[in-house]
Amino acid sequence: MSERPLPLTFPLHGTRLIEASAGTGKTFTLAALYLRLVLGHGGEAAFPRPLLPPEILVVTFTEAATEELRERIRDRLAEAARAFAGDRAGGDPILDELLADYPDPDQRAAAARRLDAAAQWMDEAAIYTIHGFCNRMLKQHAFDSGSLFNLELNEDASEEQHRAACDYWRTVIGRFPAAAAPALRGA
Repeated sequence: MSERPLPLTFPLHGTRLIEASAGTGKTFTLAALYLRLVLGHGGEAAFPRPLLPPEILVVTFTEAATEELRERIRDRLAEAARAFAGDRAGGDPILDELLADYPDPDQRAAAARRLDAAAQWMDEAAIYTIHGFCNRMLKQHAFDSGSLFNLELNEDASEEQHRAACDYWRTVIGRFPAAAAPALRGA
């Protein structure tokens, strides 16, 4: 038998980083890892217990990516639920391997129910952009963080950047001797 695909052997405990370029299968891999977290799959590499969507944090860069991830993971969970319920033709290496790890019909039926519940619960999934997650944490933990409850995300930071640049010039560059001006101009 060939080597198992990485998404099925990747450790789901501790701190891990997945870094990949565009078009390399990040969404596919994340969906497979999500399946494993919902199932509690992986033996030594598994998370200590099965999880449901509100307990799994996925953070990405753009709003479009969060929506794509949410839909693709929902679809993958529903597809896996059908497979575990016995409704599939085969040919998907991830699902084939997962099914092989759950040979008992009662285990498969329980997994199908769990996967179906997770697919239905994806509206509550913790899938955020980086700034969206940070904003949510600041609001949820306003007392602990010393921040305001009514924080607003400012997408355009140009005014703050301009003020920071002015502060820098005033406090750092302003101390330079006048003779340094030609060097600062690049002359």
